[in-house]
Amino acid sequence: MVTVVEGKRGQTVREVHMKQGERWNQKKYDDMNERFQQQALEHLRKLAAQDKPFFLQYWPVIPLYNPRTTRDHYTTPNGGTYVESMKQLDGWIGEILNEMDKLGIAENTVVVIMGDNGHFTKYSPGSGFTAMIYRGGKADTTEGGVRVDAFVRWPGMIEADSIVGDIVHVTDLFTSLGRFGGATDKIPTDRIIDGVDQTALMLLGETHGRRDYVFIYSNKTLAAVVKEQYKLSVPGPGQNPIFAKFYDLFRDTREEYPVSTQIGAWGGQEFVRMIQRHMMRKQQYPDEGPARGRPYDGIENLRPETKAAVEAFLFKQSTPTK
Repeated sequence: MVTVVEGKRGQTVREVHMKQGERWNQKKYDDMNERFQQQALEHLRKLAAQDKPFFLQYWPVIPLYNPRTTRDHYTTPNGGTYVESMKQLDGWIGEILNEMDKLGIAENTVVVIMGDNGHFTKYSPGSGFTAMIYRGGKADTTEGGVRVDAFVRWPGMIEADSIVGDIVHVTDLFTSLGRFGGATDKIPTDRIIDGVDQTALMLLGETHGRRDYVFIYSNKTLAAVVKEQYKLSVPGPGQNPIFAKFYDLFRDTREEYPVSTQIGAWGGQEFVRMIQRHMMRKQQYPDEGPARGRPYDGIENLRPETKAAVEAFLFKQSTPTK
């Protein structure tokens, strides 16, 4: 499979970091991540030198590899390989923030640091990670599968060390950063926009979020609805809605003790109305299907082994499943 590609506007995309016949191994992964870190710093310097607004997105993938291997020396108290990689990532983030200070752009730049959805709970035994507060992990619709650590820094505008417990959905970043960047005219007005403007929540002196609900999907299926501190686990097809489970997330973060008797009697119909309005909007603005095409199409220097993998994939895809 293709591991790393590079491309520039108006030019073809090329695979880098892997040569024909070369084997993927731990060292290659380490080198790749170091390359990403150095390129992020390089791009930051170039963008800062232009003296105009910029957007830089950096997805370090260093934490994903350590659960597959061990280390000769551990520097963290719990001796977890995953935690060791998080410590390394913490240092890399520090390098980027320090570079911003050197470039003199820290006070005029919004920095957002956040995780992917859910923890890798399947790595728990050797990672040093234990799902104590929230239950579940990646691909789950419990709070442990949808909540992520997130930090926003803007010196002089966002109060240092402040803590926000309000609901902030990832789509809110689009709308909020558009406001920060003076680009609200670029936010579409001909359709429903999922993102809520949360600038007032983040700015100095304001502590109230503009979102009090979120719909949680498992693939294409609506699995849960959160309204304020209450969460409804949506019954599946054919299940009796009377047995729908409600949870009080303030008192039961792990969703282990339903409060359906207390909440369902007076709040159940309100959740039903929320879901009905949501589905009506989806009828008016239906979901788009996934993009389909030939894998890796447009990469000009595919390795022979990658081409063989593509052909094998297309053959399996065309094979009847029944």
